[in-house]
Amino acid sequence: MSKAQDPSQQAGPLSLPENAMRELKPGETYIPCIPAQTGVPEVTRRSVIFGIAMILLFSAAASYIALKLGQGIETAIPIGILAVGFSAMARRKSILIENVNILAIGATSGILVGGSVFVMPALFMLNLQGTSGVGTFMQIFLVPFLGAVLGVLFLIPFRKYFTTEMHGKLPFPEATATTEILVAGEKGGSSAKVLVYSLGIGIVLDYLALTFRTWSDVFSTSVIPACQSLTDKVKLVFSMNTSAAVLGLGMIIGVRYASIIMAGSLLAFFGLIPLFGFISPEIYGTHTYREIFFGGFTGPDGSTVAGVRSIGIGGIFAAGVISILKMSKVIKQALQQVLSQVFKKPVGGGSGDSGSRLERDIKMSTVMGLGVALAVVIFIYFRFVAVASEPNATGIALISLIMTFLIVFLFTAVSAWAIAMISVTPISGMTITTLIIAAVILSTLGLAGDSGMLAILLIGGVVCTALSMAGSLVTQFKIGQWLGSTPKTIQWSNIIGSVLASLVITAVIILFANVYGFGQPTAEHPNPLPAPQASAMAAVAKAFLGGQGAPWMLYLAGAVTAVAISMLGISPLAFALGMYLPIELNSPILLGACVGWLISHSSKDEKTSKARSEKGILIASGLIAGGALAGVFDALSKTLGFEPELGLSEGFKNWLGLFVFLGLATWLYWDSKKAKAEH
Repeated sequence: MSKAQDPSQQAGPLSLPENAMRELKPGETYIPCIPAQTGVPEVTRRSVIFGIAMILLFSAAASYIALKLGQGIETAIPIGILAVGFSAMARRKSILIENVNILAIGATSGILVGGSVFVMPALFMLNLQGTSGVGTFMQIFLVPFLGAVLGVLFLIPFRKYFTTEMHGKLPFPEATATTEILVAGEKGGSSAKVLVYSLGIGIVLDYLALTFRTWSDVFSTSVIPACQSLTDKVKLVFSMNTSAAVLGLGMIIGVRYASIIMAGSLLAFFGLIPLFGFISPEIYGTHTYREIFFGGFTGPDGSTVAGVRSIGIGGIFAAGVISILKMSKVIKQALQQVLSQVFKKPVGGGSGDSGSRLERDIKMSTVMGLGVALAVVIFIYFRFVAVASEPNATGIALISLIMTFLIVFLFTAVSAWAIAMISVTPISGMTITTLIIAAVILSTLGLAGDSGMLAILLIGGVVCTALSMAGSLVTQFKIGQWLGSTPKTIQWSNIIGSVLASLVITAVIILFANVYGFGQPTAEHPNPLPAPQASAMAAVAKAFLGGQGAPWMLYLAGAVTAVAISMLGISPLAFALGMYLPIELNSPILLGACVGWLISHSSKDEKTSKARSEKGILIASGLIAGGALAGVFDALSKTLGFEPELGLSEGFKNWLGLFVFLGLATWLYWDSKKAKAEH
């Protein structure tokens, strides 16, 4: 390859085209940073080795955070930062799409953690793990690996719809932040400086809050003495996360979607939680607003009480069904594309190995072949692992396989849409929905007890990982479209990276199970890792197949709410997400979105407003990246036993956290306004 062909050797720095973030005009086409005809390497020895190193590093860190806090960490952004930094120190500067390949390999760590860690610890909580060490390892390893590959295969037919047909119509906040990081590293100069200092601010502020507890990372009116009556009697509490990362996320999401999400939170926290406490004081009166929201506590009659969040789960389920119905044409087109590519010779520009490099996917015949092979493996797995002791094991395994494929296919588009819209996908909510559907169907076949719980957890684990993969992969597809990567390369890198990520995560889960334990304290493990998401999965399994009841009326209330919201022309998925996620995550997102709106309307001159908005997005990207890295550093600090306590009062830290957060929002607006239009 000549130097003239290598963008890393060109005189001028690359930058995103002007039409990268907006809808295209009639007849207009998008040409990425590295065009289709430019011959540059994507898969290099450097990208493969660095990507593998990122899997090893982030799999362990992300697993620990998910098991301890119930929250996954974003790995693509910190991996992108490390890739840019490594490129700056290396003899040869990395090419943009070379760094995209690093992301495609390394980000499988966070993808599989979000799938397996949210479900697989439930096996240990219910004592359903294999009888031998090798059996347990294979039992857990196959779930994230099979789910990850399934997620890749099922999203391929939807790639063109999300990246090309919806170009400029969806915000893609996570993809935007990651792309800005990669491009700023390529451009250097002022863009890189903005990214570096905003990233540094994000790291410092979030690390001080998380590790040193200098101020509270969540502002809450429950700590304010004047609000105690509202807190204790009415169960009315406002809370707001003070993380720099969440502020940046709101800036990119925008006011429209942030408002819908917050509306769902207002209904849940200012309407339903006080209502529950008022109607049933004997059940909810002695519990905090968070306990009423999450549920899971024991009622006066000894049964497990469901929380308001169950309404959000019902809403997510109904919103998912509505999304599937609305996307029925897209799903039909995807099926037609698959069939046409399998039985007909691909036409130039279509999927497969012909046509433009920028539109080249894994051949549909290969996708179908891998899908069939995957179906055989999953069937064998269900038949000889999950329900081996059942008299009608073959039939149950076959039905379980059909359910898995159908649910993954339908929810893949929903998961990808949620990530493209608000950078948050209700994986755990959709997985719980999957467990409910599987439990209802399998219980009618006579499945119950340990075999039934094991079966639905394995189905849920595969589905959960597949949806996690779909959500992350749509982000990678969009980054690749903006920068000029080959989709086929991204797809294969994710499949291959999933093998190593599954091995590492499985080893981490088994290690933590033996050292710490999961869920409730026991004599052997007095201080277990909470694993809150897996605890919820275990509770659902017990409710349906372990003798307990399910909160059907709350699910129905959520479903009806989603239908009503959809009839008003409002996104039911965004609204249901607001009911499902704690209000402290949604309120700062709305504030960040309002700051973004003020920045974009801070000047009557269109070019000036555009320059200010672009700088605001770059700062927000740095804050998101800094918050993600702060989470990793905090996990490492806690792993090493470094948990300092400054001895400050909770009231002081509560107000200080709010003051710092509002100050950061003010600074974001002020610094963005300093940008000047280029003439």
